[in-house]
Amino acid sequence: MDKFKRILEVERRTWKKQFFRVLIILIFVFSSLAVVGLFDFERISTGIPAVLKLLPEMFPPDFSRAGTWFKPLIDSLAMSIAGTSISVFLSLLLCFFAARNTTINPIVYNLATLILNVTRAVPELILGIILVAMIGFGALPGTLALGLHSVGMLGKFYAEAIELCDKEPIEAARASGASDLQVIVHSILPQVFPAMADVTFYRWEYNFRASMVVGAVGAGGIGLEIISALRIMDYAQVSALLIVVLVVVTILDSMSNYLRKSVSE
Repeated sequence: MDKFKRILEVERRTWKKQFFRVLIILIFVFSSLAVVGLFDFERISTGIPAVLKLLPEMFPPDFSRAGTWFKPLIDSLAMSIAGTSISVFLSLLLCFFAARNTTINPIVYNLATLILNVTRAVPELILGIILVAMIGFGALPGTLALGLHSVGMLGKFYAEAIELCDKEPIEAARASGASDLQVIVHSILPQVFPAMADVTFYRWEYNFRASMVVGAVGAGGIGLEIISALRIMDYAQVSALLIVVLVVVTILDSMSNYLRKSVSE
């Protein structure tokens, strides 16, 4: 009976802790919603008529310049592929130093982690502005912005996947006299490759969408076309561009899902 009471007491304390944690999270969530003005219903209600006025100007979509959008779309797609490729290469160089179970020493670990944190902290839009100022307009600064920012994200995911590896194959390989490189190739990579491939394909999808954002600051791609149409208030052309982007994103999403399934099989 006493044992049962102790179990109930432990459960009660656990639920109480969970309740207070959820309560604190909810306080932060609703405070954030209040700070950004989501509860300012008067302001929201005044914006609804403006939206209703804008919608008729967006339809029907104007595809009269669709022929000129092919190259910017190719640029955006190329930026996403090239940027993701750059980030994968750099992330693979850094992730083994940023994982506790494969790093050389604490100094190298802290340095690799710092590099990943810095690249992750600077948004691709800011990187795009800086690189456009340094290199000039075009797809190159956009590609570099996407690639550098993605290093922080992919490198962190890769390092965490390495740290979560099953230790037994690694210890067995080391016990048999395998070098560090052999341990990585034969014991670590087979375990983490599906997870790495999964997050890489997701990042590729994200980079295509992000290419439109960096394109808005002069880094080329379809984003520059959207911003140009917005500047002259050609909302019918904007809606047409958004439809094209939606179709391309849907196709890329299907391709990404297929590739993820192929890797996991």
